[in-house]
Amino acid sequence: MQVAPDAWSELQSEYLRQAGELWNAAIGESKDSGTAAVPLKDRRFSDASWTENRLAHFTAQLYLLNARTLQRMAEQVQGDDKTRARVRFAVQQFVDAASPSNFLALNPEAQQRAMNTQGESLARGLQLLMADVQRGHVSQTDESAFEVGRNVATTEGSVVFENEFFQLLEYKPLTTKVHSRPLLMVPPCINKYYILDLQPENSLIRYAVAQGHRTFVVSWRNPDAGCVHWTWDDYIGQAAIRAIEVVREIAGTDTINTLGFCVGGTILATALAVMAARGEQPAASVTLLTTLIDFSSNGVLDLFIDEQAVKLREMTLGDQAVNGPGLLHGQELATTFSFLRPNDLVWNYVVGNYLKGEAPPAFDLLYWNGDATNLPGPMYCWYLRHTYLQNELRLPGRLTVCGERVDLGRIEAPVYIYGSREDHIVPWDAAYRSTQVFKGKKRFVLGASGHIAGVINPPEKKKRSHWIGKGTALPPDPQQWLQHATEHPGSWWTDWSQWLAGHAGPLKAAPRAPGNRVHKAIEPAPGRYVKQRA
Repeated sequence: MQVAPDAWSELQSEYLRQAGELWNAAIGESKDSGTAAVPLKDRRFSDASWTENRLAHFTAQLYLLNARTLQRMAEQVQGDDKTRARVRFAVQQFVDAASPSNFLALNPEAQQRAMNTQGESLARGLQLLMADVQRGHVSQTDESAFEVGRNVATTEGSVVFENEFFQLLEYKPLTTKVHSRPLLMVPPCINKYYILDLQPENSLIRYAVAQGHRTFVVSWRNPDAGCVHWTWDDYIGQAAIRAIEVVREIAGTDTINTLGFCVGGTILATALAVMAARGEQPAASVTLLTTLIDFSSNGVLDLFIDEQAVKLREMTLGDQAVNGPGLLHGQELATTFSFLRPNDLVWNYVVGNYLKGEAPPAFDLLYWNGDATNLPGPMYCWYLRHTYLQNELRLPGRLTVCGERVDLGRIEAPVYIYGSREDHIVPWDAAYRSTQVFKGKKRFVLGASGHIAGVINPPEKKKRSHWIGKGTALPPDPQQWLQHATEHPGSWWTDWSQWLAGHAGPLKAAPRAPGNRVHKAIEPAPGRYVKQRA
C-alpha cells in the first residue's frame, strides 16, 4: 500500500497551507481579544466553551484539519477496493477516537462542569465508569428503567409452543374478527424479538394485531454453553420450519402469511425454500424487512469478511474447532455494531457518562440494543461462509440445507421487500437485490432512516417518508428504480398493511383462547426465553 508521489506532494502542500492559515488566524485572535472566534461546525464542539476558550478552539480546529488530511490520505492509498476500504475504516476509527472532546485534559466543557460542581461531576463519572466495567460495556441508556414484560414487550399474548430453540408467541386479538390466514413473524436471532414490540405506540406486532391479523412471533432462545453445537440446519429445521408447521396446526390453515426481519428474513426464506423442495408451499405471502438474500455487496460489514477471517472463526468457534465448538458472545457483536457508528454509539457516551458525569437517559430502543444475544459457533460460521463470503444462497441448487437443495426461485408466494435508505447494516440497494432472486410477484418499498428507525415507524407519528416505484417494474439497477419512484410522506406500514390484507383471507370470529387442544398456552407472553441475558 502506498500513496502516489504527486498525490502525496499535493496533500503535504495543502496541509502546510491550511496549517499556516490556522496558526496565523489563532495569533490574530489572541492579539485582538475582542474578536469572537468562529463557531466550529461539528456537534462535538458545539458547546460555547469550545469557542470561548481560545486554546481549546485552536486544538479543535487543528484536530479537524488533521482528521481531514488523514481521511484524504486514506482515499489516495493505492490497492484493491477491499484493502482501501479497510484503510479508510481504520483511519476513521482512529480519527474518531483521537478527538480532543474525548479527553478530560482537552475538553473545556467537561473541565468547566467539574469546576462548577466542585468535582462532583468527575466523581459521578468515575462511578458510572466502574459500573460499566462491571457490566462489560458502555451504557447507552438507563438500563434500570426497563424490564422485559413490564414496560417493553407488553403486548398481551401467550406462549403456545416451545422447544429448545424457540418459544412461539400468539397475541390476543384486539378486534372481534380476524383474517382467516394468520401471520407469523420471524425476527433476527442476533437480537431479541421485542424490537418489534418496544412500546404500544411503536409496536409493529400490536399494529398487525390491531389490523385484524392473528399474529404469531418466534422468540429465540439465547444460546448458552449447552447450545454450542447448534447448526444453521437446526435453526431452519427445528425452529423456522417447526414454527410454520405449528402455526398452521393451530390456525387450521394450509397457508399462512410470513414476515422476516434482517437475518430472520434470511432464515425464513431458506426455510420456505427447503419446504418448496419437499413439495410444500406454506406461505401465502412473504414480507422481508431489511433482509439480505444476495450478499454481493453489503456496505461496511464486507470489511470484516474474507477467507482468513472466516477460517479463523471456524477454527475457534466452528464444529471443527480444536477445542470443540463455542459461542459467539453477544457483547462482541454489539460492540462491533456500535463501532460502525462510533461517534454516536461509543464516544458520545464516553464523554457524557465519564467526563461530564451524566447518566444516560432512559430510551427503550437503546435498552433493547444493549440486551445482547449469543450465537452458536457452527451456525454463525456456516452463515458467514455461505452467505457473506461465498454468496451462495441466491444460486439455485448451490446449497444443501436440511437435506434439500435450496432454490429460492421455487417459492411461489408473492414477496413484499422493504429497505431503509440510510441503513448501514443492510444497505437499501442490497435489500433491493432480492427482487432479482424471487420469481413470483414482488413489491419493493423504500423507507427513510436506518436499519431500525426506518422499520419501526408507526403511522401515528407522521414521521419520515417512503418511496414506491412506478408500476410493477423492478429493473436490475436499484438506482434506475429510484429515479422513477415516488416519495410519499409518513410510514410505509400503511402500504404494507393494505398489501398484506389482500393475502390474509376473509374475516371470521376471533379465537376466544390462544393455541388449540394440542398446543395449549404454556405461560403469558413475552415468555421465559426473551428474558435470558447473554
